[in-house]
Amino acid sequence: MNPTTSQTKVKTGTPPMLIAARIARILVGIVFIFSGLIKLNDPVGTQIKFEEYFEVFAQDVPFLHDFFMALVPFTLIMSVLFCAAEVILGVALLVSYKPKITVWLLFFLITFFTFLTFYSAYFDRVTDCGCFGDAIKLKPWTSFTKDIVLTVLILFIIGHRNRLRSRNTGWLVGITVALTLALGVYAVQFLPPIDMLPYAVGKSIPAQMKPSEPLRYKYVMEKDGKTTEFETYPTDQSYKFKEMTLVNEKAKPKITDYRVWNDEGDFTQQTFEGNKLFIIIKNTKDIDAGSLPAVRALIEGLQGSNISPYILTSTSDDEIKAFRKEYQLENVPYYKADATVLKTIMRSNPGTWLMSNGVVRGKWHYNSTPDAAKVKDLVK
Repeated sequence: MNPTTSQTKVKTGTPPMLIAARIARILVGIVFIFSGLIKLNDPVGTQIKFEEYFEVFAQDVPFLHDFFMALVPFTLIMSVLFCAAEVILGVALLVSYKPKITVWLLFFLITFFTFLTFYSAYFDRVTDCGCFGDAIKLKPWTSFTKDIVLTVLILFIIGHRNRLRSRNTGWLVGITVALTLALGVYAVQFLPPIDMLPYAVGKSIPAQMKPSEPLRYKYVMEKDGKTTEFETYPTDQSYKFKEMTLVNEKAKPKITDYRVWNDEGDFTQQTFEGNKLFIIIKNTKDIDAGSLPAVRALIEGLQGSNISPYILTSTSDDEIKAFRKEYQLENVPYYKADATVLKTIMRSNPGTWLMSNGVVRGKWHYNSTPDAAKVKDLVK
């Protein structure tokens, strides 16, 4: 009897590097989807950021000044497309739709963002425009580090791209394209669906201008070559001051630059008294003139009520006076505010902003200017 030999099949598990590539793919996809959705909720905020970058590049690279300034009129379209691309490519990576092409497109996208964040951090330019409120609070070097980590993960995926199997999920990516573009267009036409800025409905402006708790600092002092930290400034004059840092950073006021004035003086405190409807006009150059009849009808409907209308603008006195005359708004007093503050308050030009005793009660894009009855109902 001849002995029989049994062959045993040894099952090999998934290679560790392939598992690592899959984990990297999931992480990168989730981060891009989250980042894209946050920005797509408010593409005008990204537009403001792009405008600032191009204006800075135009100053820092004089021979390309005209090129960068020529891009400024297209920043809103760029904003929607870039934000949508983050979400679309993130979804495509997660569902393994043409992963080889997808991962290279992500690499080019993250390279672009890494350059911007490095420029911000290293040259201390375009560090913060307040575009996304409390949603994204990253310091320039932190943002740059985040992009470097993503770049490394994407390069790791590229190194293992031949092991990634393409799946028939184009229909899901197609739905994502439609939904993301629809979200971006809606946010542009009717303000962000989720307002994450400090001037949102329900927010108290005067409360946010104060720290949430007493600010505490630590004092770094030097004596005899040794560095010591103190919670209170030392009375010993032999110590040499080095630096002072804020301990409870999160307690800082959310709003530090809100100020309203006219030729007669500061009007900031008065904006917190009673009911005020502000017609925000950032500038008169690119204003949507077709929306002004609805704004004028709203103002006329508020006559005799306890709601006082005002124009809030950052334009020159001559421009706003000519504007008021042209559009029959001469009976509405105007006040000045910083241009950046107005961009943060309102994402449309013009826009209406309702406050009652310093609390925001309403906020409308010019495409959805309310009638007087609705505004009155909000301050009852």
